[in-house]
Amino acid sequence: MIGTSTVDAQAWRSDQGDGTYRNPVLFADYPDPDIIRVGEDFYFVSTTFANSPGITLLHSKDLVSWRLAGHVLPRLDGSPKFDLQDGGSYRHGFFAASLRHHAGTFYIAVTPVGMKTRIYRSRSADGPWTYSELDRQAFDPGLFIDDDGTGYIATSVGSNGTVTLLTLNRDFTAVEKSQIVYFNKGAEGSKIVKRGGWYYLFNAIPGKLALTVSRARSPTGPWETRPQIDDRTGGHQGALVDLPNGDYYGFVMVDAGPIGRMTNISPVFWQDDWPVWGTPQAPGRVPDRATKPIQGKAFVEPAASDDFSSPALGKQWQWNHNPQDDRWSLNQRPGFLRLRPTQADGIWTARNTLLQKGQGPRSRAVAKLDIAHIRAGDICGFGTFGKISAQLSVTRGAGGRRALTMQVTDSTRDGPRTEIRVPSVPISGDRLWLRTDMDFVEAAGRVAYSLDGRRWTEVGGDFPLVYDWRTGTFQGQQFALSCYNQEPSRGWLDIDSFTLSALPEPRP
Repeated sequence: MIGTSTVDAQAWRSDQGDGTYRNPVLFADYPDPDIIRVGEDFYFVSTTFANSPGITLLHSKDLVSWRLAGHVLPRLDGSPKFDLQDGGSYRHGFFAASLRHHAGTFYIAVTPVGMKTRIYRSRSADGPWTYSELDRQAFDPGLFIDDDGTGYIATSVGSNGTVTLLTLNRDFTAVEKSQIVYFNKGAEGSKIVKRGGWYYLFNAIPGKLALTVSRARSPTGPWETRPQIDDRTGGHQGALVDLPNGDYYGFVMVDAGPIGRMTNISPVFWQDDWPVWGTPQAPGRVPDRATKPIQGKAFVEPAASDDFSSPALGKQWQWNHNPQDDRWSLNQRPGFLRLRPTQADGIWTARNTLLQKGQGPRSRAVAKLDIAHIRAGDICGFGTFGKISAQLSVTRGAGGRRALTMQVTDSTRDGPRTEIRVPSVPISGDRLWLRTDMDFVEAAGRVAYSLDGRRWTEVGGDFPLVYDWRTGTFQGQQFALSCYNQEPSRGWLDIDSFTLSALPEPRP
């Protein structure tokens, strides 16, 4: 489907249409989840690293169907690295935020890597958001606001596991007290939830890909701990959210290979005031399929396909870092996204690469392009971005002839390494369709082109889809539209549409 409608926008649908849902609720990279309820509305904050705009916020009425509510940061601030200077901020930036709501205000605690912790606030989930900065860096800050309005941040680093509790002042702009309250070997990703006079402290144990829960009668302890679940039984790094009827559901992320880290939702029941994931019939694991937490709500899902007819960029899109705003436009040719080449020696160092999450289990995206104004040296195309960035791109030689090149860039410890699989495929005409397939079942991608939108030619063969937090982007593979040139360029690429659909099942 072309357009901004969300019908059939995703390759996966969690809501089964019969009162049940399947995990994951979003078959895409939404890591480090924190979910809260405000009245009858649920809000979900997720990590975005160096992508801009930053800190994704989603909204749901039933914990299963989610829409993109927006982003907290219109533009990343505080470091030139966010503008892709000094090597950029891949694998860093903004992650592991925590979300709370109190007295009519939303609060988000987040610590940009290498910087001090920030507390963002807004009266509306739609923003605008402002922030104050604390006097220290709290790793994976777990914001908690008690019934009396006292604000706390629980923080711990997995390489140690010492849990420190920071007590905030009344307006959450400064730390009044810091104290060590617990030691839980390997713990990070702290989140605190209160129920029935008990405080529950959830921690991820990354070395074991596991989740623990600790409980106490006071946020300062003493705490006692029990194991919960792990990646074999549902995931790690998560917590609980209550329903309007008083029930509880759990949310947890699971490392899922090249698509990244996905979020599962699970029923939770209680035994002796301890939460147990799953159901009494199948305790201790996140079910693959279960009854929806709340029935009868309208189906929604994040937007994906786009015809670029809106005056603003769709919420499904992010740039690889802060963009150069004078090198892209939605109004110079209404109905098209115009990308002007940024100056770079490859896609890893190019500004204004436009990204959207890869969708599982198998997805296909088609970009319809107007290539009439590609100039010599421009490399403008479509493909994947991440640990493996495979691009099918239009180029133009000194003689004016257009051609396609297929390149695969691997972000290694020694820097990006590019393999030119197909150096030149001559093409003609001003219209071009480029296609990118992501098969997360087989962990393989493919690219193809068409001159009429009907007959397709695959180029370059299969390439791997890979997740690597050490050298990639710390994210799942993303769809990417890019345009760059080693020299200053007066050319441009016009993008007519982006269409996402489920990849047809492979033939036997």
